[in-house]
Amino acid sequence: MKYIDVTWNHESSVYPIRLVSEVGADNFEIRKLEFFSDGTVGIATSNQSSKTTLLGTDVVPSIEEINSDPLFFAKVITQQEFDKLWEIHVVNGI
Repeated sequence: MKYIDVTWNHESSVYPIRLVSEVGADNFEIRKLEFFSDGTVGIATSNQSSKTTLLGTDVVPSIEEINSDPLFFAKVITQQEFDKLWEIHVVNGI
């Protein structure tokens, strides 16, 4: 597993400004949190989702590929960091 935290710099309120994903060995998302500029958070797993948040249908690009687009800043985070966000926004309610 790997965990990534991506900031997306744009002006639209329709799209998330931050995407945090748990990515499997096959480079597909397993769980995802999307943070929106209005403070709401969308979640997705293989069997549940909220708002417009869904798991990606394509392989997650590498950190380097993501960061090659100036609108994005991606970094690797720890499983503990991901799990803490998941607990705050999913386990304890969005």
